[in-house]
Amino acid sequence: MNNKTVAVAIDRDKGSQTALKWAVDHLVRKGQIVYLLHVKIKPSFSFSQKPARSSDISEDPFLIDADAQLRELFLPFRCFCTKKQIQSQEVLLEDTDVVKGLLDFVARSIVEVLVIGTPTKKGGLLKRFKTRDIPGTIIKTIPNFCTVYVISKGKISATKAASRQPPYVSPLHTLPPPEPHTMPSDASSEKLLRTSTKVPMPRMSVDSIYPRRSVDSSFNSWSNDSNIMKLPFGSRRVANSKHYGELGPPGSDIPFVSTGRMSVDNVFPEFESELSPVNSRISLSELDNQGFDSCPLGRRSVDVVDSSFDSPRTSLSSNTEDVEEEMRRLKLELSRTMEMYSTACREALTARQKAMELEKWKLAEEQKAEELRETEENAKSTESQRKVNTDTSCSLYDPRYRRYTIEEIEEATECFSAAHRIGEGGYGPVYKCYLDHTLVAVKVLSPYEAEGKSQLQQEVELLCCIRHPHMVLLLGACPEHGCLVYEYMQNGSLEDCLSRKNKIPPLSWQHRFRIAAEICSALLFLHQNKPEPIVHRDLKPANILLDRNFVSKISDVGLARLVPPSVQDSVTSAAGTFCYIDPEYQQTGMLDVKSDVYSLGVMFLQLITAKPATGLTRHVEQAIKEGTFGEMLDAAAPDWPVEEVLGFAKLSLHCAELRRKDRPDLGKEVMPELERLRSLADESIQCCVFASSPSPVNQSQLS
Repeated sequence: MNNKTVAVAIDRDKGSQTALKWAVDHLVRKGQIVYLLHVKIKPSFSFSQKPARSSDISEDPFLIDADAQLRELFLPFRCFCTKKQIQSQEVLLEDTDVVKGLLDFVARSIVEVLVIGTPTKKGGLLKRFKTRDIPGTIIKTIPNFCTVYVISKGKISATKAASRQPPYVSPLHTLPPPEPHTMPSDASSEKLLRTSTKVPMPRMSVDSIYPRRSVDSSFNSWSNDSNIMKLPFGSRRVANSKHYGELGPPGSDIPFVSTGRMSVDNVFPEFESELSPVNSRISLSELDNQGFDSCPLGRRSVDVVDSSFDSPRTSLSSNTEDVEEEMRRLKLELSRTMEMYSTACREALTARQKAMELEKWKLAEEQKAEELRETEENAKSTESQRKVNTDTSCSLYDPRYRRYTIEEIEEATECFSAAHRIGEGGYGPVYKCYLDHTLVAVKVLSPYEAEGKSQLQQEVELLCCIRHPHMVLLLGACPEHGCLVYEYMQNGSLEDCLSRKNKIPPLSWQHRFRIAAEICSALLFLHQNKPEPIVHRDLKPANILLDRNFVSKISDVGLARLVPPSVQDSVTSAAGTFCYIDPEYQQTGMLDVKSDVYSLGVMFLQLITAKPATGLTRHVEQAIKEGTFGEMLDAAAPDWPVEEVLGFAKLSLHCAELRRKDRPDLGKEVMPELERLRSLADESIQCCVFASSPSPVNQSQLS
């Protein structure tokens, strides 16, 4: 209902309140104006039947009572609108017929929506029209530009929609915003109450259309000879009566009286002293003849009273020139206002077009930015893919190791014959064969080990970059089929030697000290790798291989991971053999280089005792406390240097501490002690001549 003129016909019946509430809920927005229409039935007596004279017409009790009744009628509707933040303008119509009065106002004021309530009881304005269906009559005769709603018990009982647009803009739309209410002084108030027709604003009287002098001269003689007619809102009242906006029933408090209402005293100051007690009004029919469109609708509502007397019309005809002059002035003002309105509309339209153009430009810029961002992302993705392809190509064709085909490996192993199989590694079988006329060990990833494939690829990438005397040398690989080609280690693993598998001769204490120093140096090399340290994570005797001279080398680095310092505390999944895994790593999954130190300590204890790793640290510690440590040493190796081996055992226990912070540093504490023990072993070998030395035995090479 935006910008449509909405009017509600009201009466004392409760149905009018329901109609207004429905209109406010469904048709009117906050701040919009709703016009409250009330038809007052004109008196039926003729002009010749004048009421008796009164010395003071303001003391007529009949008119005072009628004015109070009209105030009481409009008050609840005005308060309701104020509470709902709706502007209300009250229009009082006088006519001999309710339907005719409403239809005339709708036609002349171009009312686009009319809401009517059906009476809930017999009484009020409609009780004298019991035989007539007023809503039905209005629906049948309403102008076709007006939509009618008949409301009964809060719901629409009948309706008629408009079939065409209004012929022109309603003159009610040109009303200015409400003016603030001002109170006159006591002296002027008393005088104005006696001389002017006092109406509750924003109601506008037709008197305001014409100059005061014409009304005064026209009705002066008539007002002296005749009594007053029944005027709206009690124009005659006692001198000490209150302003209509302040007036209420005795002892009552009206909290919702609109602050925007003004009395006629403030709107028409020129009527202050000279008007006679009777203010005749011009009917709507007369305004139609003189151009209703030019009426000054600057006040907030219209109070039109159709006079039933012929003498005022006759007297007003003598002032036609003044009226026409005023009408021309008002038309000129209206023309200027419409021109200003048109200019404002054009400016608003121009601003809207500029805003739309700006929005289109903004969308185009955003689209360009999005396209540029997508282009940059595609370029980055292409560059990343190129780097991946380059890295893959480098890893597959690394010049530091030989790339074998599966046909070459199958030919060397006779299609992986069991006769060439020398053991089972952590991720698959190990085969012994000749490639390029060199004895090698081929480790084949089991086809069912999905995780092993990633570990194999990791091992290839690491070993091709790592070169250390005590790291297993990677000779080549066949990545497509998961095959690694290592140098062959004739004496198998350290685990085989300690357990004397296949009757291998035992290792002397000199060899054991030397092996411990070699393993520690290789592990320290991994931990000092730049830019990130390498953690082996699966250090155990089975992954320490021995060549023909019993030189040890670390193998099976498939579980190793590059761990940058910024993520050393990141959670990872546990891996490796249970007895050699760092307890803190088992509990928290927090990976660190000192996790390898724990495994190294357990393995060193096995190196001197040749006992299983389960519970070994506890047994050795208890034996040292009880003084029975000599019984824990491997009896297969004679002539142990007791003091040195006891220091070695304590160092191993120190490496196997449960808490990482209690474990020693490999470079600063462990490695210097092992270098001392290796020097001692070398001196012992030079000084002693062995009756026999361990025979090189080619055993299974497990990794």
